[in-house]
Amino acid sequence: MEISEILLMYVKAFFVGGLICAFGQILIMKTQLTSARILVGYVTAGVILGALGLYKPLIDFAGAGATVPLTGFGYVLANGAIEGAKSDGLLGAFTGGVIAGAGGIAAAVFFGYFAALIFKPKMKT
Repeated sequence: MEISEILLMYVKAFFVGGLICAFGQILIMKTQLTSARILVGYVTAGVILGALGLYKPLIDFAGAGATVPLTGFGYVLANGAIEGAKSDGLLGAFTGGVIAGAGGIAAAVFFGYFAALIFKPKMKT
């Protein structure tokens, strides 16, 4: 892979991930939605777009710029549920998303705990 291809890959990931985050920031500033509702909306949007087959082309284009935000987590959940339903039926539809997302969830828990050990967490007042 040439340096120009790598650079283009980084630019696409930064641009798409930045657009997703900028849209969330606009929602925070211009609406009465709480951050939690926006985050749930992002996951739900990823699930819906993933189930409709519309999120995969974005991942193919932007790579980590599309998989790292919460919409990517929603996509993983939807994709896992679909694959689980294909292999294990109705039970797989419920367990497939959790199995597919387990690595990301475990990493988030581990690194959150690790950060809490290094820094001094405080309650927000």
